[in-house]
Amino acid sequence: MKIDLTETTASAINKALVQGRRAVGTPAIGMVLTLVIVTDEENAYDALKAANDASREHPSRTLVVIKRVSRSPRDRAKARLDAEVRVGTDAGTGETVILRLYGEAIDHAQSVVLPLLLPDAPVVVWWAVNAPLNPAKDPLGALAQRRVTDAYAAEQPIEELTGRADSYTPGDTDLSWTRITPWRSMLAAALDQAPCTVTSAVVEGEEFNPSCELLGMWLASRLDVPVTRTDSAGPGLTAVRMESSGGTIVLDRADGSLATLSMPGQPDRAVALKRRETSELLAEELRRLDPDDIYAAALKYGVERLQVAGKGTAAADDKPAPAGGEAAAQGQDAPAKPAAKKAGAKKAAAK
Repeated sequence: MKIDLTETTASAINKALVQGRRAVGTPAIGMVLTLVIVTDEENAYDALKAANDASREHPSRTLVVIKRVSRSPRDRAKARLDAEVRVGTDAGTGETVILRLYGEAIDHAQSVVLPLLLPDAPVVVWWAVNAPLNPAKDPLGALAQRRVTDAYAAEQPIEELTGRADSYTPGDTDLSWTRITPWRSMLAAALDQAPCTVTSAVVEGEEFNPSCELLGMWLASRLDVPVTRTDSAGPGLTAVRMESSGGTIVLDRADGSLATLSMPGQPDRAVALKRRETSELLAEELRRLDPDDIYAAALKYGVERLQVAGKGTAAADDKPAPAGGEAAAQGQDAPAKPAAKKAGAKKAAAK
């Protein structure tokens, strides 16, 4: 069921939600959280589809905030709110309200959203595009326990990671980090099976993919070893190679679906490592509302400390590298490390 409201108010939207629930025969509220999606008109459909799919696991009230900038100076000064209320089969397993803000209402989105939040329920804000540099200080982000961004959607993904590290607040996370959860689990399990000392690692993946940098920073922060970043044709992450006292451990995924795990003294094994849809990533993030300390540690390690294949240590007076690709990942090489940690202490790194 869909209800369209033009030049409306939050009070009228709440009444429409009650009316819609009664019309479809579900007067009780069985939702567990409020998901606020901040997006633009172009990406609203994909973001809402991902949220509806994720709602099968996490029934929620979904509020989609779309800020519409008018070309007319007169219209820009006039505050206006249009809404589309969806309940029943049109809204997954929860409720959906699409809010289109015009004029001065754009600068007060939090005032529109606040009366529509579920009482006594957690709030998660997801910026599908154009995330603020400091999500916790954003007016909408201040309402939430969890703030989800996606560096891959930014124009300069690698610079975006640096900004995320500078402004990190407990509760922040990024879908670029969520994408590497299967990789981290697989690598941690491999080190558990092969007790050895890791001395260095290489992360291979396509350019401008922040997940590759995050995986490199995670390995460097957890193993305390130098990590080199190399580029490939993709898709996404393609390989991780770890040099150890027992030989080379390789996790290679050339086609974006099936990977091969090679370990010293063991036969090669095929493992499922499929690239996941946005709805799966979002569902994973909604499973936890506590701060992700491992993500924070990896993020604060710093992109500039990763090494780049074929380049030496950056001079102390070198200017920062531009965002994206090898230049962005270069920065200043990590200093020489002491003897690497034992692998048995790494399994806690995976989610």
